[in-house]
Amino acid sequence: MHSDVSLARFKQFPRLMWILLFGSFITRGSYYMVWPFLAVILYEKFALTATEVGLVLSSAAIISVFTSFMGSALSDRIGRHKLMYLTGVLYIISFSLLAQVDSVKGYVVVMTLCSIATSLWRPLTSATIGDIIDDPKTRELAMQSLYFVVNVGCAVGPMLGVWLGLTGKQSSFYITAAAFAALLGLLFWGFRHQACQTIPSTTEQVPDELIPAFISRQQIITILQQDKLLQCLIVANILCMFIYAQMDSSLIQYLTRANAPNLLTLISAMIFTNALVIISTQFLLLRLMAGYSLVHRIQFGLILLVCSQVWLAYNPIDLFWGWIGAVIVISLAETILFPTMNVHIDRLAPKHLRGAYFGAASFYEIGFAFAPLGGGIILDHLGGYWLFIIGAILSLVVMYLYSILDKLPRPDFAAMKLS
Repeated sequence: MHSDVSLARFKQFPRLMWILLFGSFITRGSYYMVWPFLAVILYEKFALTATEVGLVLSSAAIISVFTSFMGSALSDRIGRHKLMYLTGVLYIISFSLLAQVDSVKGYVVVMTLCSIATSLWRPLTSATIGDIIDDPKTRELAMQSLYFVVNVGCAVGPMLGVWLGLTGKQSSFYITAAAFAALLGLLFWGFRHQACQTIPSTTEQVPDELIPAFISRQQIITILQQDKLLQCLIVANILCMFIYAQMDSSLIQYLTRANAPNLLTLISAMIFTNALVIISTQFLLLRLMAGYSLVHRIQFGLILLVCSQVWLAYNPIDLFWGWIGAVIVISLAETILFPTMNVHIDRLAPKHLRGAYFGAASFYEIGFAFAPLGGGIILDHLGGYWLFIIGAILSLVVMYLYSILDKLPRPDFAAMKLS
């Protein structure tokens, strides 16, 4: 096996890393028992249009994006674990409330809380991995492993939900709340037992003394404003997330309104297929593409994304296996793109600004936030065909933005005099 995926590197994972992996599995599994069917619940319970469902989903996510940046940057100063505890408590409260709300306004408020918790949790987890694993190769494997177990949970969750008869039932959100309560207990134990030392790095890094332990919010903003490469990367990934998120929201709305045969079975099968493809191909693709740069890996993933959008545009509504085939292609694209994006940010970020950089990367979620609304508008006014053709065009725009990254300026961290 390739050295980047060797058993020896897995053995280097600290105890807290294994807790993060296990916790991500149980929380994602319970999350995906019910969350993907939320658009169906809103449609059947309140008879909302595609645009209205999109507005409900998007309004919650938009607020959370900015909360995520501020929270992640704050974690560099007050500690990752404190914010993770607070975020976990917010998860428990919001999902418990989501199991009880019975009005559109109630859904908007509670889903906003859920989205804030989700957008805080992801960058905090990624930044924590950087804190506890210092070696870049082992850290990349840790991030790939995190993405892997998340998708194992995504594969198990929907099918288990169908088997238990929980799919589409509002009360099922209590299961997600209970899963996060269990994770908080594990995290508390893990942080208490986490050793102060990290795994020694095998590559040369910027000396810590070049960046002070305390950096003001204004200094962080100044650095991010000077990093044109990061800004272009954020724009490219916002578009990428907008395209990909259509599978979670607008595609499901399209299938629902077009009366696709065996709708709930089809939705569950697509989610299961998506996760299964990632589980079965992630480390194989990591090994096959190890010799290529991160940008070249992403470009290849974007080519697959274009192909998937064209396939979705032309697939007949009643061709069950056609939808599954398109999901396989988009899943291969995701397998390459998503973990590579996190690794890319990790390599760009100075050590003492890791939280700020992952927080800035959370602006990718703007793409996710606007996807339900944008997709709903396109569905209502242009139809499903144009939804996916526009997705293919935007994929080409993302490919162009990635092609110019190396030409864009970055701050000179070594020469910076921060006080």
